[in-house]
Amino acid sequence: MLELHESSQYVTHFVSQLLNVNSFNTSYTTNSFPGEYIPTVFDNYACNVLVDGKCAKIGLWDTAGQEDYDRLRPLSYPGTDAFIVCFSITSKSSFANIKSRWYPEIKHHCPESPMVLVGTKADIREDKGTIAKIQAKGGDIITVHEGQTLADELGCKYVECSSLTQDGLKTVFDTAIRLARKPAKKKRKMCTIL
Repeated sequence: MLELHESSQYVTHFVSQLLNVNSFNTSYTTNSFPGEYIPTVFDNYACNVLVDGKCAKIGLWDTAGQEDYDRLRPLSYPGTDAFIVCFSITSKSSFANIKSRWYPEIKHHCPESPMVLVGTKADIREDKGTIAKIQAKGGDIITVHEGQTLADELGCKYVECSSLTQDGLKTVFDTAIRLARKPAKKKRKMCTIL
């Protein structure tokens, strides 16, 4: 979850079932890839950023994606201004969970909050050895086209990044902050005359 302090508050949740989103958040807030991952149910991080010439203090909230926390996780959603929903480009199941699990949950609890779809581990696209190992085990890499197609279908932005190399990492957060800053679309009131 991202909490941005300017003239108003912005909150972004990170949701993922299979990913080490902790390294994603840590890499962004400390500018270095963490050496060891210790799983947690709930983490939060804070940092100051400059986006489009405006300074913002953001709070990042990472909630557990395991089914054991399905009833607890939505309790932290109220007030969320943007969601960053991650999948690993090396995991077809994490990609499939976006549409079958995360999108419906988010839209049920926060229908007006925008979402950024993020393909993580983008550095692997250039690692032929790792790709060969994944394919040898019957796996495959989710393509940029597949990610963008899903984002278009869900009506959200798509970004890829690598926590390891930090390529695209700032773009993920800048995109979420820009979406959170946009005023919500007002529903048009209708008048029917019979």
